[in-house]
Amino acid sequence: MRLSTVILPVYRWQQGQEVWRRAEDLGFHTAYTYDHLSWRTFRDGPWFGAVPTLAAAAAATTRLRLGTLVTSPNFRHPVTLAKDLITLDDVSGGRITLGIGAGGSGFDATALGQEAWTPRERADRFAEFVLLLDKLLSEDVVSFEGAFYSAHEVRNIPGCVQRPRLPFAVAATGPRGLKLAARHGQAWVTTGDPKLFETGTPEQSLEAIKGQLDKLGAACEAIGRDVGELEKIMLTGFTPDPRGPLESVDSFVDFAGKHREAGITELVLHWPIPETDFAADLKTFEQIATEGLKQLV
Repeated sequence: MRLSTVILPVYRWQQGQEVWRRAEDLGFHTAYTYDHLSWRTFRDGPWFGAVPTLAAAAAATTRLRLGTLVTSPNFRHPVTLAKDLITLDDVSGGRITLGIGAGGSGFDATALGQEAWTPRERADRFAEFVLLLDKLLSEDVVSFEGAFYSAHEVRNIPGCVQRPRLPFAVAATGPRGLKLAARHGQAWVTTGDPKLFETGTPEQSLEAIKGQLDKLGAACEAIGRDVGELEKIMLTGFTPDPRGPLESVDSFVDFAGKHREAGITELVLHWPIPETDFAADLKTFEQIATEGLKQLV
């Protein structure tokens, strides 16, 4: 099992660069950031752009993988996003992972002045978004005419450092999204079952994740792909008892062991931010980063 973190883009860079460097020093596999224009309870506070933050993080680190968790079609277009991603992959020396999802109905969904899309339209756009991004990041010249997105003789030379393109980590729990993960993903992302967040139990959450993994396996089997080729990433903090895994090293080991047994191969912990939903003791967090996986048997 791998252990990663997500660093929200809330820091001015004089402070933020130290956080990203510390993540590397602690041995995290990947440090992700949210790709939003703002997010929930952070909406009226500092919030910086994901792409320039990752470019700066790439310059401030040397070994740490970097990525979005997640990018969505809410305010992105595949053509311009692909150019940014190729640049990030080059600046980082091939250390970028694209976490990608369908997006939701929050602030990002209306920030450009459009009406929020229905769940079906989000799913339709997401399918086309992933398909076109795959082509743009894999081919030198792309033309494409879709229902939502178009590309006309778009050049993306020299392409990604990582070949045939940088990896996709596809966030999905529904059947259409799981099919996209099976066909285009190098990883799959879950936050658990959102219906259980407020009223469920940790045991119910674990069973729900096992069910999601079973459906991912079926989606892979349907196209003749080995589900073992995909990393299974869990972004923590959105299941019952969201702070439980960060209370102590022992509580993390218990949580990680159960989810590793279920089939999760990478856990992502939120870097602590005081007086927010992601508050946690930084010393304990750092102990988990350096000792947690070593104690798994």
